[in-house]
Amino acid sequence: MQDDSPKNFSAELSHLDSQGQAQMVDVSAKASTVRQAVAVARVRMLPETLAAIQAGNTPKGDVLATARIAGIMAAKQTANLIPLCHPLPLQKVAVEITPDFQLPGYHIQATVKTKAETGVEMEALTAVSVAALTLYDMAKALEKSIQIESIHLISKTGGKSGNYSASEL
Repeated sequence: MQDDSPKNFSAELSHLDSQGQAQMVDVSAKASTVRQAVAVARVRMLPETLAAIQAGNTPKGDVLATARIAGIMAAKQTANLIPLCHPLPLQKVAVEITPDFQLPGYHIQATVKTKAETGVEMEALTAVSVAALTLYDMAKALEKSIQIESIHLISKTGGKSGNYSASEL
């Protein structure tokens, strides 16, 4: 038998109203606390591509500086890119890009911090994603088969749900 009674979607899912329509969560009653999130990504490439980037022998210029700046800029634009994300005053965005000759490729890590009513997980994930995409764009003339892998949140602190820490993949 089918249940045709109205459901209260908002009791179960915070981004849906009582009719099941998407909504931005009201965080106005939440306390403004310090929150931080760290996300990572890997960019895998041929050893020759990694060597060229490390040596600065790329047709488009400084690959790593451009990717780092793109990641920082992306974190600041997350609310414009991801529907229902709150615009947040970011106090810190750091993007680190580290070569890994065993991979071969790069590890990208973004740390984002704010004092606000909601967390910065999406900002950290957006930062590493766009940094990785920019690294690809800057190096694609050297190699089209570059792979972006394992984008994920590794930690977050602050907020009602408490702290989170994941093991590295």
